[in-house]
Amino acid sequence: MNPPTFVGLGFIVGFLVGLTGVGGGALMTPSLIFLGVEPLTAVGTDLLYATATRIFGVFFRGRRGGIRYDIALRLLAGSVPAVILGGVILREIDRNALNDHLTVLLGAILVVSAVLSLLKGEFDLPVRPRWAYVYLLGFIVGLTVQFTSVGAGVIVSFTLMNVAKLDPKDVVGVAIVYGLALSAFSFLNYAGIGGVDYGLAGTLILGTIPGVYLGTHVNRKTDREELKRAMNVIILLIGLFTLLGG
Repeated sequence: MNPPTFVGLGFIVGFLVGLTGVGGGALMTPSLIFLGVEPLTAVGTDLLYATATRIFGVFFRGRRGGIRYDIALRLLAGSVPAVILGGVILREIDRNALNDHLTVLLGAILVVSAVLSLLKGEFDLPVRPRWAYVYLLGFIVGLTVQFTSVGAGVIVSFTLMNVAKLDPKDVVGVAIVYGLALSAFSFLNYAGIGGVDYGLAGTLILGTIPGVYLGTHVNRKTDREELKRAMNVIILLIGLFTLLGG
């Protein structure tokens, strides 16, 4: 492992997240795989990385108030059985088979996440919101995150805005709180099978902190929506290449 390379990766991803608010997991996991990290370890390490970085997000967001904990807790309740199921699957399936399938699944989720992000605010689903759908959404996203570490923020945000018609400001708070809890629980599954590189996660976080700080300052002078679209196109291309490679 070349520490400067991963510090640089953490800085770049952190900068882009601070600049646009999206793309952390969608960029980190495929980047780690590209740099030679085993897919299983890449997912587990990214989940630890995401947990640590989201703690800061929850802290700063919580100070401003207005987080819809009722929605976040229902999402988490739906995710608990998915986390348990994911843990069983991770322990029962051969590690080599998991690595092969994780790459393909990651590519598919990247493509879906990018498309949903590009459609955000431009797509109106003709479904009447019900609390049962929130639990179902939590289960689907929880199972997805178990195996890719990608998709929680994008899929939840897209659905809450286009189905539940939730205020975008509330959506951000829900996504951060739910994402923190889900990544923390999911990380435990990978820790239990030795699928986490703690040194690598620490190195990534070391680069991310100044990256996020710089990104949040630069975003005041840039068109964030245009940057988000550009990032989602990049994520879409990464997903397509990952699928082809898998």
